[in-house]
Amino acid sequence: MDMTMQFPFSRNLLRQGVMGLALCGTALAMAAPQTSASAVLASGAGVSVTAEDVQADAQRIPPEVRSELLARPNNVRQIADNLLVRRVMAQKAQAQGLENSAEVKAALRVARDKILSDAWLAKLDAGNTPVAAAAEGQARNMYNAHPERFAVEEQVHVRHILISGADDTARATAEKLLKELRGGGDFAALAKEHSADKGSGARGGDLGFFGREKMVPEFEQVAFALKQGELSGIVQTKFGYHILQLLERKPAGKQPYADVREALVKEVVEKAQSEARVAAADAIRKEAKVDDAAVQAFTQSQVTQPKAK
Repeated sequence: MDMTMQFPFSRNLLRQGVMGLALCGTALAMAAPQTSASAVLASGAGVSVTAEDVQADAQRIPPEVRSELLARPNNVRQIADNLLVRRVMAQKAQAQGLENSAEVKAALRVARDKILSDAWLAKLDAGNTPVAAAAEGQARNMYNAHPERFAVEEQVHVRHILISGADDTARATAEKLLKELRGGGDFAALAKEHSADKGSGARGGDLGFFGREKMVPEFEQVAFALKQGELSGIVQTKFGYHILQLLERKPAGKQPYADVREALVKEVVEKAQSEARVAAADAIRKEAKVDDAAVQAFTQSQVTQPKAK
């Protein structure tokens, strides 16, 4: 992932002078790995950035990729660099008294509320996470109560050779290949050499498993009618002439619990946390309300008034 796209100030922009900053005193201390939260990762211009700062800023990154990104020095260097630049800019803003403006004060209040409320919700989530055994039991009950959710349609595993075109020459080529295959020819080798479908051709013609309504009707009808190992005749579709072979068939059935267990446990946990969040918000709303008259007045104040001529 390009970390430049994740944060507002890239080092490339700074090099080009787009931001108009003189940060010659900046020094990134990335040589020796450190694990302490207070470890200084970047310093200069009278400020520093610690490992704890980087961890805090990285909370914006989705949890499923955060650890991997933070394990790459270039990514951490980019985050530390951006934080350092922002910290220097914040000092400059304070020196100019910008934090005293009404707009900035309001923005800081909102940002503080967001950070604190997120922390409170994280604690609420932790307190409403079912224990492993309970979550497992609920997941199993969900699996048994809703079999339709886990139904799997019949699927076939097919390989094919495609000869593009609709003329006699194309058909003759397909018939020649079919004759060779019926005589014991190597399907995978012939697909790689002759198939116009280069994607599957590189895999020996293998299309993998697919269900109904995934292929054009003429192709699907033949694919599902074949017996395991059987070669088709010449099948014409809008793409040209095909030769199919059925490799394997999976009958319709139900996904095994083991295949969906992880997703179901996650669903159980997220449902419990979501319900707790909704209940907490509803409780707050019983004690507070939005002033509709004030909202109406505000929206009217935002309408641009025509300038006097």
